[in-house]
Amino acid sequence: MDKHLEQLKEEYLEIPIPPEYDAMVERTLKRKNKKPHFQKWTIGLVAAAALFVTTVNVSPQAARAISEVPVIGELVKVVTFTEFKKSDQGTNIDLKTPHVSGLGDGKLQDSLNQKYLAENKKLYQDFEKETKGYKNGHLSVESGYEVRTNNDQILSLGRYKVTTQASAAEEMTYDTVDKKNHVLITLPSLFKDDRYIDVISENNKEQMKKQMKEDSNKIYWMTKQDTVDPFKKIQPDQSFYINSKGKLVISFNEYDVAPGYMGVVEFTIPTSVLKDILVSDMYIH
Repeated sequence: MDKHLEQLKEEYLEIPIPPEYDAMVERTLKRKNKKPHFQKWTIGLVAAAALFVTTVNVSPQAARAISEVPVIGELVKVVTFTEFKKSDQGTNIDLKTPHVSGLGDGKLQDSLNQKYLAENKKLYQDFEKETKGYKNGHLSVESGYEVRTNNDQILSLGRYKVTTQASAAEEMTYDTVDKKNHVLITLPSLFKDDRYIDVISENNKEQMKKQMKEDSNKIYWMTKQDTVDPFKKIQPDQSFYINSKGKLVISFNEYDVAPGYMGVVEFTIPTSVLKDILVSDMYIH
């Protein structure tokens, strides 16, 4: 087994696992033993991949059970590392954890995968704490991921979290990776200096005004008449990704700059606005 995957597995085995995982893995392994053998190796490979996706590291037992499954190399870039569902007395949780492979840099790849595991582990722990002794009301937590860009140069992977109680609130977090140079790209690293904060913020405001003028159903919080905390500037580490056309996309979580019904909102920034402050046109063009 690849030494990076082996190390990742060993580290993850040390993470406390919810007891519900064990039963799920046991059922999965029993079903596997009952399935007939397939004569075509291609079908067998798909079956092995499916077992890998659904059971990998959901518990120590599962991790050990798959230790002999050959790594499928770089065929799969992002898969569901583990999924956990639980529903009880008005509460529901559904967590999907992504796993990145084929980056060519084991240290960067493992740091991303460990971060994704830690994020969902914390979501589960917070959910268990919140719902302990829960008798009335409703609470739902869902997490998952979306691959926004996966070309020769860039991987942009978004993770979402939706929490529903009295109302729903969605958050998106992105990682954008230079696959050729094995670099995790941050927003400040794209620019010569911190002028980008004002430049992007002003373009965001222009786009907000334009959208509201063209569509009366769209509302953005831009003045104190709209809300006590109107949008002024993006954060230095504002959530972003680079799309498949090489454009910078700025993302705001639900309720950050607009009412909840607007959901997560995004603004694609014209490269012409950024060209004088970009470090280079390697990523944004």
